[in-house]
Amino acid sequence: MLKISLLKNSKVLLSLIIVLTAYFNSIAQQPNKTRILFLLDASGSMYASMGNDIRMGVAKRLLSKMVDSLRNQPNLEIALRIYGHTTTKDKRNCRDTRLEVPFSRTNHDAILNKLQTLKPLGTTLIAYSLQEAAYDFPQDNRSRNIIILITDGLEECDGDPCAVSEALQKKGVILKPFIIGVGADENFAKQFDCVGRFFEANTEADFSDVLRIVVTQALNNTTLQVNLLDQNGRPFETDVNMSFYDSKTGKIIENFIHTLNDRGIPDTISIDPVNLYDIEVHTLPPVKKTKVEIAAGRHNIVAIDAPQGSLNLKVEGVTNYNRLQCLVKKAGTNELVNVQDFNTTQKYIVGNYDIEILSTPKINEKNIIIGQSKITYVSIPQPGKLNFYSRLGVVGAIYRMKNNRLEWVINIANGSGSQIIVLQPGHYKLICRANIDKRIVSTKRVDFEIKSGQVYNLNVL
Repeated sequence: MLKISLLKNSKVLLSLIIVLTAYFNSIAQQPNKTRILFLLDASGSMYASMGNDIRMGVAKRLLSKMVDSLRNQPNLEIALRIYGHTTTKDKRNCRDTRLEVPFSRTNHDAILNKLQTLKPLGTTLIAYSLQEAAYDFPQDNRSRNIIILITDGLEECDGDPCAVSEALQKKGVILKPFIIGVGADENFAKQFDCVGRFFEANTEADFSDVLRIVVTQALNNTTLQVNLLDQNGRPFETDVNMSFYDSKTGKIIENFIHTLNDRGIPDTISIDPVNLYDIEVHTLPPVKKTKVEIAAGRHNIVAIDAPQGSLNLKVEGVTNYNRLQCLVKKAGTNELVNVQDFNTTQKYIVGNYDIEILSTPKINEKNIIIGQSKITYVSIPQPGKLNFYSRLGVVGAIYRMKNNRLEWVINIANGSGSQIIVLQPGHYKLICRANIDKRIVSTKRVDFEIKSGQVYNLNVL
């Protein structure tokens, strides 16, 4: 009966695991929602001509067409904020900005109606409008918050659009904004380069193309293939974690374990093209590539030099250490790369390393060469044991001779009874004195030898 009960329970548990796994996988595969805020300049300068119309007329017509085309776009919400449209320019109202249509999946008609009645009127207040726009986006960590700014003028209210934009990006409120400069001069792009990605539109045809490109970049699926190159420039390195950081904010965005697919080609990932990325490959030591720009709506390939070989550390025979480790450093420096356990194999970036083996006594090796796709073997002899016995508590230490000088190896515990000390093979000198004997002339000196796999018994005091 017990076996049957366990079997039924295990079947129920297995079914539950399958259902939960499917559920969480479906959640993981759901694309993040995208929210696009159209921030439209309605200042008086939008009355300037553009072809056979005024700039505002062109902006309203093309933006209306774009909004209408987004009705059935999945996982998308849009909103409309306008500035410079309620107060005349002579009043220089530097708070004249308003969210006219909040975010929704079904607000397209409301945006079209608002655009239909809009007329240019006031001043240009970009910094304050960006600052207020931060409150337009619902709080949702899974969403991509994007601002598309359409303007024909520079800041007129003594604000700093660059500082506001950077602050919002660092806080993770918005991604890097898109700026469409309508009928601007050649210096316009320089002023907005620090605010976001600038696109120039001097004609209605330009405006139409740029608006389409910007919205496409905001929406389209973009893929990335990271080629981790060996020393011969071949993308054969793999099975290592890669971290993707936002170059602007330093915020970590994603982690992937690099892999080669069934065809031996680095596998493809989907990635947001709005961010500028710093990629860190967690090899030993790590390798990095900064300010990686991703082209939207296409397959991107990024190559990173990550040639690797392996270091194998081994104790001959049976080790008596509880956990023998080795400090691996870049050759000629104190820069620690890794702490590696003995009897393991670990990959490292090709190059020269210094190692410090934390045996007793320590062993130092210089300029260990790690070659491409090769294993470098480092082994040490099996240690022996010193069975040290003292009837009285002692103060003292074990030394060895090196370059005609005594080199400290390990202290003797200040207590009576037996002590087991693991030591590498070699000749040693014990120097000690009974703890209760305060005469310096009572110092004892004993030479002894430790052999691999053997125990040396030493009785003193």
